[in-house]
Parts: sequence; C-alpha cells; structure tokens
Amino acid sequence: QVRLVESGGGSVQSGGSLRLSCVASGYTYRRNSCMGWFRQAPGKEREGVAEIDNDGIKRHADSVKGRFTISQDNAKNTVYLEMNSLKSEDTAMYSCAGGYLDEYDPSTRFRGRCVFQHWGQGTQVTVSS
Repeated sequence: QVRLVESGGGSVQSGGSLRLSCVASGYTYRRNSCMGWFRQAPGKEREGVAEIDNDGIKRHADSVKGRFTISQDNAKNTVYLEMNSLKSEDTAMYSCAGGYLDEYDPSTRFRGRCVFQHWGQGTQVTVSS
C-alpha cells in the first residue's frame, strides 16, 4: 500500500519561507517515476505547483517560478518543496502526489505527462500579510 506523508506546513508572515517534505512508503520507483506538489485554497480548484521526475527534470507553475523549488532525495524516498518569498495568495492546503510518466523513452529522454496515482493527506500553509 502506497503512503505519502507530508510535513513542514505552518503559519508564516508574508516574505517568509517554509520547506515542505513528503515521505513515500510502498511506492515503487521506476525510470518513469514522477512526484509532485499540488495546492488547494478554500473555494478554489486544485492547482499543480511543481513536479519532478526520476531524471531530476523539474517543472514549476508560473505562479511560483523563482520562489518555489522542488527537489528529491531518492535514498530517503522524500520529495521537498522549498518555498521562499511567500505571499498571502500562497495560503492553501499543500498535498504531495506520486505517479508515473505516461510516456518515457530512456534513449531520447522524451517524457510525457505525469499521471498521478497516489496522494497524501496534505499540510496547511498559511501566509499572513
């Protein structure tokens, strides 16, 4: 059974920083593995924040580029989200997700879309202005 457990959320003032962690257990790492962070604010749809694949290729949403950074430590089965220069609009429940690329060619490194199959419970981030 796959389990994703997030931690590191909390309350900070605008301009502050937080580092979220997500530890995965029972998840099978493959060449086409990918992990991501999502967030959902009250009354809003869930938004993809960042994702990373097994080759370390990263993607960040435009709304967080230059402020947030996703990283991973495969030896620890952990993915991180470093969040700097936090704004009030970053307030949301942040969830970790794990899945696999729907297409991946190891010879060309061509990669498709990450299909997320497993989700954590989330950790709350509140930014006050």
